[in-house]
Amino acid sequence: MASYETKDIRNIALMGHGSEGKTTLMEALLFAAGAVDRQGRVEDGTTVTDFDPEEVKRHISISAAIAPIDWNQKMLNVIDVPGYFDFIGEMFGPLRVVETAAILVNAVGGVAVGTEKAFKYATDNHVGKMFIINQMDREHADFDKVVRQLRDMYGNSVVPILLPIGSGADFKGVVNVLENKAYDCTAKPPKEIPIPAGMADMIEQALSEVTEAAAGADDDLMMKYLEGEALTHEELLEGFKIGMFTSQIAPVIPCSAVTGVGVAKLLDVMADFLPSPKRAVYHGTDPRTGSEAERACKADAPFSALVYKTIADPFVGKLSLFKVMSGVLTPATPIYNASVEKADKSGGLYVLRGKKQIGTQQLNAGDMGALSKLSNTNTGDTLCDQAHPIVYPRISFPAPCISKAVFATKQGEEDKVFSGLARLQEEDPSISIAKNVETSENILSGQGELHLDVIRNKLATKFGAKADLQDPRIPYRETIKKTVKVQGRHKKQSGGHGQFGDVWIEFSPIGDTNVEFEFEDAVVGGVVPRNFIPSVEKGLREHIVKGVLAGYPMVGLHAKLYDGSYHPVDSSEMAFKTAARIAYKKGCMEASPTLLEPIMQVEVFVPDEYMGDIMGDMNKRRGRIMGMNQVDGLQKLEAEAPLAEMFKYATDLRSITQARGTFTMKFVRYEEIPASVAQKIIESAKRDEEEED
Repeated sequence: MASYETKDIRNIALMGHGSEGKTTLMEALLFAAGAVDRQGRVEDGTTVTDFDPEEVKRHISISAAIAPIDWNQKMLNVIDVPGYFDFIGEMFGPLRVVETAAILVNAVGGVAVGTEKAFKYATDNHVGKMFIINQMDREHADFDKVVRQLRDMYGNSVVPILLPIGSGADFKGVVNVLENKAYDCTAKPPKEIPIPAGMADMIEQALSEVTEAAAGADDDLMMKYLEGEALTHEELLEGFKIGMFTSQIAPVIPCSAVTGVGVAKLLDVMADFLPSPKRAVYHGTDPRTGSEAERACKADAPFSALVYKTIADPFVGKLSLFKVMSGVLTPATPIYNASVEKADKSGGLYVLRGKKQIGTQQLNAGDMGALSKLSNTNTGDTLCDQAHPIVYPRISFPAPCISKAVFATKQGEEDKVFSGLARLQEEDPSISIAKNVETSENILSGQGELHLDVIRNKLATKFGAKADLQDPRIPYRETIKKTVKVQGRHKKQSGGHGQFGDVWIEFSPIGDTNVEFEFEDAVVGGVVPRNFIPSVEKGLREHIVKGVLAGYPMVGLHAKLYDGSYHPVDSSEMAFKTAARIAYKKGCMEASPTLLEPIMQVEVFVPDEYMGDIMGDMNKRRGRIMGMNQVDGLQKLEAEAPLAEMFKYATDLRSITQARGTFTMKFVRYEEIPASVAQKIIESAKRDEEEED
């Protein structure tokens, strides 16, 4: 594939709510540009960017996929980003490497939650925005209503630059406001036609909005505009491009991905008006000195690239998708990974179109490609010229919000399962795999139940490893509530030397469950010989790992050894350890034992209108509301709730708030469980123990 100069490159992330038609629009763009012979369909599993078996089966996008489009001597690198919130992690890599987020909006339904999230994340990443009002061919499509919605939400930066000719079944073409020309888009290619009667006022209004926005993007143009001088066509276009690059202008374009009406003119807008990376300057760190470093996005600068995504395939091997941030990359360019300070060797340089790898000999600053078989490189790493090293900030992925315990379906396949999960984590850093040392379970965490189900299925189809997912075991604790004194006596005679150990121990609550165990030696007069006292402590420490109620670790326990007796021949370390165990079981059962559960500190961020429902739901989870305050236009609810009630909170919060709510959660302490709840846990533990026996 030919290489393009930086000024001729456009990097675009196709974003928006799930099922708004992003993948269908990608197909329409590829078809209109002649990159594919026929337009694929999501329903048939024949699209370029939904190629994973899970995507084909579910008819939804799961992974971000890129497809380059050559149009008007420009290279449009368009990344199809999943809209479903379970796969929100796929948004974060692309947003670090594009200049424009093209946000799809439904012409009938208007602004959705996914629209809001896409706009917010694009803004957070300092990426320019444009709105594509799709499905203009549908009945009740209303371009003007959707534009009003967008302007109400995002202000006067939202400006239509293409106006629809007709709507629904009558949607036939568009008017370019900047050119003052109309096009019949049912023709291939679109044919210029007279501007329809009755649209003059709409065009004049739209041109006025565009002119004001373009003037506002440049100080000189603003002065001219305020002094009442008309902007020339060239000044208008230049101000528009500056406004796009600085996120001060968000153009609006109508189209129908299904019928193809408006798609070619959308490509024109992308090629002619969207910003290239040529103005960009990327900031990082010099790993040699720790000082700030920067690279202009120019071909004559030292080579550097950011890996924004990894594809792990057991057959093809590992593919590292990247953007050339500066300089030039060829197959002969030495690769140095500054993030891990290691050289790396590639198996080939490619441009990707969906799953198709197209070999290329050169990529210039601003362009995107893929390197195969980089063994030392992962998502977020910086590749560069070793003589001029730079490390760009790592990509920040969303923290997982739902967890499941993962087990190999077949015994003996544990290594296969967890090596496969490690490979999938390279591909999707928004999941995590960790061992819970307390429960000995391996915990798989992700963005939602659908996300984890997809990971499990990918594990089976890609790596032939089948796994089961279950709710994780909760690391309960046990403690005592009162002080008792008990005797632990072990005596056994079986011919020859017998066994004898005798201790009196006072068990009392420490009052702080963060302290597991304290042992106090209060023996006087040698009633328990000094050499056996460590055995008593060891016996207790070995047995507090299993509590007396349900077998959970005992915490907050103080044990004072104050009396006992011994036999000069039959006493031994083992006998005193056994005596300590007897005292422990007897004493803790008499000391009002109780179960403790982990309490989590929860912070929930939701719009005002959902506060009542969120508070009611938190109360149902045995949660306590600790406070509320306003943060960045959202209500922040602070609460404490038992971990046992929070496993499915991510799913429920999404349902209650129509996916507008988010939350964070961290452990704070252990608390006594209500008796009714504790009884069920104890009964369940006893059943499990009986089944094991």
